[in-house]
Amino acid sequence: MPERVGKFLDFCLFLMRRFLADQGPHSAAALTYTTLFAVVPMMTVTFAMLAAIPAFQGVGEQIQAYIFRNFIPSTGATIQEYLTAFISQARQLTWIGVGFLIVTAFMMLLTIEKAFNLIWRVRQPRRGMSSFLLYWAILSLGPLLLGAGFAVSTYITSLSLISGPHALLGVGMVLKVMPLLLSIAAFTLIYAAVPNTRVPLRHALAGGSFAAVLLEAARQAFGLYVSYFPSYQLIYGAFATVPLFLLWIYLSWLIVLFGAELVCGLSSSQHWRSRRLPRLIVVLIVLRILYENQRAGREIRLRHVHQAGWSLPEDEWDEILEFLEREKLVCRTSNGWVLCRDLGEYSLDQLLRNNPWPLTRLDLLPDHLEEPWYPTFRRSLELLGQEQASLFGGSLADWLKAGSAG
Repeated sequence: MPERVGKFLDFCLFLMRRFLADQGPHSAAALTYTTLFAVVPMMTVTFAMLAAIPAFQGVGEQIQAYIFRNFIPSTGATIQEYLTAFISQARQLTWIGVGFLIVTAFMMLLTIEKAFNLIWRVRQPRRGMSSFLLYWAILSLGPLLLGAGFAVSTYITSLSLISGPHALLGVGMVLKVMPLLLSIAAFTLIYAAVPNTRVPLRHALAGGSFAAVLLEAARQAFGLYVSYFPSYQLIYGAFATVPLFLLWIYLSWLIVLFGAELVCGLSSSQHWRSRRLPRLIVVLIVLRILYENQRAGREIRLRHVHQAGWSLPEDEWDEILEFLEREKLVCRTSNGWVLCRDLGEYSLDQLLRNNPWPLTRLDLLPDHLEEPWYPTFRRSLELLGQEQASLFGGSLADWLKAGSAG
């Protein structure tokens, strides 16, 4: 049990470090700003798509009320009135104005994808037609599927077996948790579909469940904070709803992005993280695998590294290849990666000087590693440490005195 608790705490620290390294708070602020301008266009496009089908007349307003009732704190009632007025005015726009609204909605989706690709270390975002088709499917098919699901659920809840005096036992509880289940499904779909990389569905489901539960807890806590600490109302008066709504959007995006970090972190091998190998050691392992496969006339991909016994996470693999490509040591082929430089003309000293990761301390290195070069490398580091201690072993005061005397 203590070992499991330790691994869990290590994993939490790992996620927090990644979240800060990926500038999660900054991305959440950018998405909050984008959401402020895109929420009306998104809702306008949604209502327009639903209004195009006679069977969905009035469903848009019901969906809006359902979302504000179940996913927005109690302070959102005033915001809902404002948004309803804005959307009513937006419906009177010309086709040019509607086109600008659609472009604004596209920009929001593009910002979300950029934030997710940064978390997953995706270097090649969607481009051209694939990006357009994905966004168009979200803006067109998304509202239709949402309306169909809402209409079906409304019909089911109207049945006597569900809401009548002879309702089935336990159905009421299911209806109460329905918003949470819908939120889990939505976040799971977002985490699985938005990043331009393969995301295991079970990891997306775990992240979606985490984000949905945390968002619901945050909604309850946010409502309590506003009720018991009405400082915003005292300062801003009737205008207090706006900063509170912005604060809630920012908090929501923080939760969504941290959930994305969780999904990406689950895709990283726990076996690899438990080794805690320094990045420089990983670079040498990858170079060794590249060198051996090059001699056999084969390209390598990440799966070849896994087959060699090293469960390297995809984000570390991308960072290492980016460095090696910058050093002109590797290049991409149609089937993978190969060495594009004679390693006989590239010294280990060059690698140590040019790599962006600091030279490894001996106490952080494992005693044994299943690599043929590792014993000699470790011994060289020991000799380097001894030589460095010999050269710079004097006290700082002696060095400064010597410098002053000179």
